[in-house]
Amino acid sequence: MTRRRRAAILLGLALVLGGLAASDVAGREAALRRAVGPSVPVVVARTRIPAGTPLTARNLTVRRVPARFAPALAYGSPAALADTKAAAALQAGEDVTPAAIDDGTSAAASGAPVRAGERVADLVARGPADLIRAGTRVDVLVTRESGAGAGSTSVALEDAEVLAARSIAAADGVGADDAQGRVAVSLRVTVRQAVFLAAAESFARDLRLLPRAANDRRHGLTGTTVGADLR
Repeated sequence: MTRRRRAAILLGLALVLGGLAASDVAGREAALRRAVGPSVPVVVARTRIPAGTPLTARNLTVRRVPARFAPALAYGSPAALADTKAAAALQAGEDVTPAAIDDGTSAAASGAPVRAGERVADLVARGPADLIRAGTRVDVLVTRESGAGAGSTSVALEDAEVLAARSIAAADGVGADDAQGRVAVSLRVTVRQAVFLAAAESFARDLRLLPRAANDRRHGLTGTTVGADLR
């Protein structure tokens, strides 16, 4: 066999193997597309969007995701959200769905300003009224009494979003001493947290709200408890 013929055979073999490999890859890609469906546009938050902020092309963007994993009620373009606002704070990259927007309809029709699975918990606690307002985030401390009269304080809830807040005054039906330094707040919580806070407000000796820094989203202190001996 001549050198030229050997080279031609090797070249032909390489072309055949390359074609088979390309066909195999194309087949796998087609199977994957059939499994997850074609990609579709989904509107997401470009940056963190506080509640009440108008939704525009500046704070929204579009990403393409497989149809199988796209939210059932997703929007395909920012234009579909014209004249709407964020009903609740949206985090960067979060899908924008009807539950997260305020289109100007009545509160009775649109429901509370929380997402599915969340609730609004009303609470009266001690805290700096000038620092606690809608949009801020707080930690909740609960002080309990033991049978011997000694108490313990624990971090019951971290990084809760305040939906509404106002100072308590003597005109609200409490004594002047009790009203001083107390705040009525509405918090965005889970159902479990709402039940706990309701029980705490009924049975705890004291509830306190600790305002957090605007960008402090660290967690990990829930359940931290200090007894009467400060340990």
